[in-house]
Amino acid sequence: MSEDYCLITGAEPPPRADGPPYAECVLCREPTEHPESYRGITLCPVCEWQEAQRTACSG
Repeated sequence: MSEDYCLITGAEPPPRADGPPYAECVLCREPTEHPESYRGITLCPVCEWQEAQRTACSG
């Protein structure tokens, strides 16, 4: 049985910021680890972890 059936391939995470200003989390509006100039959906570490828990594969 292949374990890679639930992996997302080809997706690149947003770049990490070297310092402020940081982008806001799209869910809770807290600062993220990503630069403010990044365009796209950014999540703070807490929301990112919670989202991963919600979307995790249930074998």
